[in-house]
This record gives sequence, C-alpha cells and structure tokens, in this order.
Amino acid sequence: MATTLRSFIDVAPESHFPLENLPFGVFKPAHGAPRVGVAIGESILDLSVLEEQGRFRFPEFQDRKIFATSALNEFLSLGRPAWRRARTVIQDLLAAENGELRDNATMRAHAFHAQHDVTMQLPARIGDYTDFYSSFHHAHNVGTMLRGPENALMPNWKWLPVGYHGRSSSIVVSGNDVRRPQGQIKPPDAEVPIFGATRSFDYELEVAFLMGPGNALGEPVTIDRAEEHIFGMVLMNDWSARDVQAWEYQPLGPFLAKNFCTSISPWVVTLEALEPFRRPLPPQDPEPLPYMRAPNDCTYDIHLEAQLQISSMDAPHVITRTNFQHLYWSVAQQLAHHTVGGCNLRPGDLLASGTISGPTDDSRGCMLELTWRGANPLRLPNGETRKWLEDGDTLAITGWAQADGFRVGFGEVTGRVQPAFTPGQTP
Repeated sequence: MATTLRSFIDVAPESHFPLENLPFGVFKPAHGAPRVGVAIGESILDLSVLEEQGRFRFPEFQDRKIFATSALNEFLSLGRPAWRRARTVIQDLLAAENGELRDNATMRAHAFHAQHDVTMQLPARIGDYTDFYSSFHHAHNVGTMLRGPENALMPNWKWLPVGYHGRSSSIVVSGNDVRRPQGQIKPPDAEVPIFGATRSFDYELEVAFLMGPGNALGEPVTIDRAEEHIFGMVLMNDWSARDVQAWEYQPLGPFLAKNFCTSISPWVVTLEALEPFRRPLPPQDPEPLPYMRAPNDCTYDIHLEAQLQISSMDAPHVITRTNFQHLYWSVAQQLAHHTVGGCNLRPGDLLASGTISGPTDDSRGCMLELTWRGANPLRLPNGETRKWLEDGDTLAITGWAQADGFRVGFGEVTGRVQPAFTPGQTP
C-alpha cells in the first residue's frame, strides 16, 4: 500500500497533483518566456528558478539550462537516473517538514505560479508520432462492425502491436479548439465519392507516452530495457473523421481522417509516479514472440473517463468509463516492436495506445463504438441525442490512478468542435 506524503502546499484529497505525482510540463506565465515546471495542487513550481539557484548540479546537467526552456526535450534526453535525482530534489523541497522553501516568502513568491494564471504549452517538441491499436475490445468491436464477430480480429492482431505513423505537426495541447475536417466521403448509396465536411466526427480516448533517450538507427530497444527509454504518459484525444476514414483507409490505413488534429494533456506523469499502480499484464494468447517477452512487464491501473458537454447542457456528462488495464499490448511491447526493425526514436517522440475500450457498453472509448456506427444514438441527460460529435460540442478526457488517501492524476485534455473551414474564412 502506498504511503501518503505531505507537502506544505495545500493539496485537496481529490487533487490530481499531490506530492506523490509531480508531473512535468511547460508553462508560460503572464509575463515572461515559457519554462518547465511541476504541478503541485493548484500551483506550479518553476523549475527554472530552482535551476538558477543551483539545485540541479548533477553531472548529467553539465551546467546547461535544462528547465529555462520551452520544451522538455533536453531533460528527456538525460535518462532515468537524472529524472529520479531531479524528482527527489523537488519532492524534498516541497515536503511539509522541509522549511527551506516553506519558510522563505521571497523565494516562494518567485518560484510559484497559480495554474489558472498561466498558459500551458505542448510539453515537448514532438518530432515523430506513432499511434497503435492496442485495445482488444476496441479492435474486436470495430472488426465486428466491419466483418462480423467470427472475423473481428485480423490474423496478425494478437501477434504484434498494430500501428501507423501519425502527423506530429497537428498535435496540440489541451484547450485548443478543433475544426471539423473535410475530405472525400463515399455515402453507401452513392456510386462515386463526394467532397465535404465529415458527418461522422469522433473522439478517441487514448494514453500516450513520451520518449526519453532514443536509440541509434539499426539498434533496437530490447523489451527488458524499454522502460529506461520511457519518461512518462499523457492523455490523448485522437480526433477522427470516420466517414473519410472508411473511404480512404484501404490499402494503406489512416490519412486525412486522422492528420488534422490530435490533442494531448499538458502534464506528463512520470513512470516513477505510476510505480505504485503497476499491475501484471493480462494473459496473452498466443504467447508473444521472444523479442516481446519480459518477466517484469506490466500494465497500470489508471481510471479513464470521457465527458461530453453540448451547448444546451450546464455541465459535462460522462459517456465513457474505462481503464488503462484494458490494453492488450504493454507500452514496453509497443516500444520494443516499434524499434525491432532498427527504427530510431528520439527524445520527445510520442507513442500512443490507440482507443482504450473495455468489455462493457459504457467502457467504449469512442462514438463509433458507443453508438455502434450511429445505429444506437447516445442519449444525454437533457434528452438530446448524439450519433457523432456536432459543432459546439466539448469533449474532455481525464484520468487518474487511485491510492489510499491520494490520487495520481493527469488533469484533462479538452477540445471544442468548430465548424468546417469555408472559403474566405480566416484560419
């Protein structure tokens, strides 16, 4: 059982950001340049201030300005020993019994910011982005819709983590609106495709991880060392245009249906913070090939929710409740498979889980599954229904790991759907 820690910063029991968490992110204060901080309660500790005072004089830092920057990439490149040292310094300074920061009003005024007073940025410069398809229940549901339950999974699905390379330039941080995309659509009763805005706009509840140190071209990351390369995790919404996807995905997979926008949460929860929530990986049958086997491989007990709010509602309504443990393939297996052919990954690369769905109707992680391709509209508390997301709808994803007395949370990733672009409109 995890032991509850106590900080001199006031942290509510339901807060996502207790002393046990300390997620890293990049924020921009009202006056000044972006810099790196950690979340504690409703506050942010500015790590560039601690860095200026010499709190991180580790050999790995080599007198570089690691935290007075607009991205986490340099810190990510240092590796787990440096991450742990920095976390220990921060956790010690924030502890209730340590008066060094607690009793220094001048330093506190300089080092702390209220979260509501800053603008959160993307946590890293994301060079490359890969999205997997690692949830059995999601893959089985989608396959059932397309091919029937007897042929729901393709023959390769239980042998390897299926994935595709996404578009990193259109990844945005939580709070950005998303414009309804356009593309070719072939209605079922039409002989030829039409061009227009998607009529089947969807969300996908996902979790993604940020790479730390990369690997050299041609040198795979072995599964027993995969966690040395993973810094931490974020929430992700892989917005999707299902009707565009249905027409374009054969034979090479997603393209315009996915490349227009992907939203991620601003705070990166480290693997150290998630350590108390490690759980055994569910049984895999058939047994994976040797390069994807590790005796200490694991998953994490992370509760996940999607909430929908439409313009006529006063509050959001939970439409999905699921858990990270429903993933069939682990993050270590995803990384090992991604690099086994020699692909080189770099600090800040983002690897995502794919939609995370569970075995129950309310644990389905997207509108495609919740409404079964629109056949069973979702009924909202005010009596309105949704087959797909409509303009003006706001979709939020949140998640946390619950312990006795505290939770390690991710905050949320939100986005509001805007109408499709029209000629003459300012982008």
